[in-house]
Amino acid sequence: MEIVEILFTASFWAAAIRIASPLIFATLGEVICERAGVLNLGIEGIMVAGAFAGWMAVYSGTGLWVGVGVAMFVGMCFGLLHSTLTVPFGLSQHVVGLGVTLLATSSTYYAYRLALPEVTSPPKIEAFQPFEIPLLHKIPLIGEALFSQTPLTYLAFALVVIVSFVLYRTPLGLAVRAAGENPNAVAAQGLSVTAIRMSAVIVGSGLMAVGGAFLTMSAFDSFFFEMVNGRGWICIALVVFGSWRPGKALLGAVLFAAFDALQIRVQQTSFGAVVPYQIFLMMPYILSILALVIISRRAAVPAALMVPFNKGER
Repeated sequence: MEIVEILFTASFWAAAIRIASPLIFATLGEVICERAGVLNLGIEGIMVAGAFAGWMAVYSGTGLWVGVGVAMFVGMCFGLLHSTLTVPFGLSQHVVGLGVTLLATSSTYYAYRLALPEVTSPPKIEAFQPFEIPLLHKIPLIGEALFSQTPLTYLAFALVVIVSFVLYRTPLGLAVRAAGENPNAVAAQGLSVTAIRMSAVIVGSGLMAVGGAFLTMSAFDSFFFEMVNGRGWICIALVVFGSWRPGKALLGAVLFAAFDALQIRVQQTSFGAVVPYQIFLMMPYILSILALVIISRRAAVPAALMVPFNKGER
């Protein structure tokens, strides 16, 4: 009964939405990349770099939104590197992605030690504070969960609508999806598949970095090593779970976050007193894997995903 009671508390769903927010940013970024035909395994490292860049910018004296912009710019730079190696040069997307993750992670750690050589504990910044939307935040259960969040959470949900609209209601979105499904048809229309794919990876990487920045500028108020903690790899799974659609990916992010928020609270119940805490730590990942296995069987993978395009070749 204690677990059922937890599921009907506003604080539980508020925590789930908060945990889901960085996943939403990063998953949207990966959706854009993969819809254009490029698998971006650099997501984990890009999130780490974005988390540090945004936090460091604010710690250096800039505003919070400037910090978000700095994080996005850093992510786009890594996206430019990734797309240059994988799209025009046609190198392995797996190898390049893992290389970008290693490069972004190690360079972030180096920059941290270089900027703060004598620091033993991470300095704190003034992070985004929750903003209550008038009237809506008073709605029972839903109000506290959805309308008492930080501005970055509202931005994450708004981007789901924006990305969905662009992908499915505009010529630009059609070109991106076609680049991931039938690049020869795109080239036949006189459009550059290389430019479309590179642009998608750059924009998508920027969103991944903002997901990382959420952790240091909204969820926490400092940067520490291992704070991303595998969220990038979870986002890759969420893309498959969501069948490469932003709306379904949002539901997947919230579902995983709910499992994560639930395991924290269950540990504090009488049930948690008799079950090893490691079981609860595994729970969100096990349940997510099960959901992924069930849903992904019906998922339609973009036909040209990870397929290099060379103009004139079939």
